Amino acid sequence: MLRKASRTLLLSAVCALVAPIAARADDATAAMPSAHARISFERVRFPGDGPRVGLVGTSYLVDVPKVEGLSIGPAVYGAITGGRGGFFTVGGEVAWRRALYGPFGVELGFYAGGGGGASAPQGGGLMLRPHADLVWDRGSYALGLSLSRVQFPNGQIDGTQLGLVVNFVNDFRHVPASQLDQPARASGRSGFGFDRIQLVAGAYRPRTGTRLVDGRAAPGTIGFLGARAEQAFASNAYWGVEANGAAQSTVAGYAEYLGTLGVEIELVPRSLTIGGRVAAGMAGGGAINTSGGLLAKAAAYGIYRLSNDFGIALEVGITDAPRGDFRALHASAGLVWALDGPADSGITVRPTRTDFGAGVERYTAARRDGSQRVLQADILRINRYVGSHLYLTGQVHSAVSGGAGGYTAAYLGAGWLQPLGAGLLAGAELIAGAAGGGGVESRGSIVQPTAYLAYQVTPSTALRLGVGRISALRGPLSSTVVDLSLVFSYGVAAGN
Repeated sequence: MLRKASRTLLLSAVCALVAPIAARADDATAAMPSAHARISFERVRFPGDGPRVGLVGTSYLVDVPKVEGLSIGPAVYGAITGGRGGFFTVGGEVAWRRALYGPFGVELGFYAGGGGGASAPQGGGLMLRPHADLVWDRGSYALGLSLSRVQFPNGQIDGTQLGLVVNFVNDFRHVPASQLDQPARASGRSGFGFDRIQLVAGAYRPRTGTRLVDGRAAPGTIGFLGARAEQAFASNAYWGVEANGAAQSTVAGYAEYLGTLGVEIELVPRSLTIGGRVAAGMAGGGAINTSGGLLAKAAAYGIYRLSNDFGIALEVGITDAPRGDFRALHASAGLVWALDGPADSGITVRPTRTDFGAGVERYTAARRDGSQRVLQADILRINRYVGSHLYLTGQVHSAVSGGAGGYTAAYLGAGWLQPLGAGLLAGAELIAGAAGGGGVESRGSIVQPTAYLAYQVTPSTALRLGVGRISALRGPLSSTVVDLSLVFSYGVAAGN
C-alpha cells in the first residue's frame, strides 16, 4: 500500500510540476517569466549515531505566467559531508513566493525526486522535501533561512532541520511553442541560459594504493561519461555545471555533480582556445571513497573550433576528494556545442525547438542477488532540436520504488519526432549512458531504444507514452520498459 501511494504521489507531483506552466505558456502576450537558480544547504539526521549529513540542493525554477509567485523546475539534492558521499536524488520542485514587509518575503515549496545511495536507508528511493523559507530580497538575488523536512516514505530517513538558501534571479527568455514556425529576433541568451554545452568522455588514473570502500584495490583506470553546461560572465571568464558517471562495472554507480569556474583566451582567433578551470561539488557511489561526498578539480584544456557551432576539447587535470581516499589524474575529450551566446545580435532567425519532459518509467530489473524485480524510476529529460524532426537528448532516470533506492542512470542520445495529424505524433530515440547503484546489476554501461506516441494537448504540451528495451552492455539487466511523460516545448532564438 505504501509503495502504491508513493508511486501515485510521485506521478501527481510530476503533473503538478509541468501542467500549470503548460496551460499558460501559449499566451504570446505574457510578460517574460523569471528564472530562479536556487542553492540550499542543510544538515539532515539519518538513522543511527553518525554525524548529520550535509545536503546541498540545487534547482532551476521558472515562473508560471499569470500565476503570481509560482515557479516550477528540475532539482538535484546530494551529500557533501557526513560520510554519505554518493547520496543523490534527482527530481522536480514547485515553489510559491510572497512578499511580507519591505524586502522580506516567504517561500513555500515542495520537492519530489528519486535516488539515494551510499548505503543510506532510503528504501525504494522516493524523496519528498516540503520547505518554508524566510528570504531577504536583494533584487538580482535573495538570501534566506529555510525550514525543511526530508522524508523517504518507503525508507527510514525522516528529519526536520534548518538550513540556508540563496536564490539568483534572471529572465527565462523563450519563444512560445505556438510561434516556432515564425522568425524571431535573436536577443542573447534564452532557455536555460547556457552559452555552450560539452559532451565528455574521459578516464581517471587513481594514485597507486587507492582502495575502494570495501577494501578492494581501485581500478588502475576508471572510464567516465558526462556533460557540461557553461555561461560567460566576463569577456574571458565563465561559470557552469557538470555531471559525470562511471561507465565501468567495477565502480558502477559512481557519479559527480559539480559547479565550475574557468578562464580562457583565444590563442588563435576563431580557431584555438586555451583555458583553465576549477570545480567543486558532490560525488560518490560505486564504492569509490569520497567520504562525505565533497569533490574538487583543477584542469587545463584546449578547444579547437571545427565551425562556428562545434569544436573539440581536450582536458587534463587533478581530481581530489579532500576527506576521502580518492585522488586521481584525469584526461578527457569533449564535443563542444555553442548555443545562444551572450551578445544581442539583433538578427532574425528561426527559433530552435527545445523540449523539457518529466515522467515515470517501469521495468523488471536484474539485481545483484540474482533476483528479478520490478523497478520504477522518475525521468527528467531535455531535448534540443538540430533539425525539424531530429533532436539530441540528455536524460536522468532515478529509482523511486522497487527496493532500488540509490539507482540512477544518466543518458545521452538522439531521437526523431514525426507529426501524424490530429494532434498525434510518433517518435523514436536511442539513448546510452552510465548507470549503477541500488543493487541493480547494470555493470556500468547501458543502452535504451524507445518508440513512443504523443498527443499534443496544447501547442506547448504533449502527453507521451513510450515502450522500449533497457539493456546492460556487460551485465544481465535486460527488460521491456514502459514510460509515461509530460513534455513542455518552447523555442530559443539562437543568434550565433
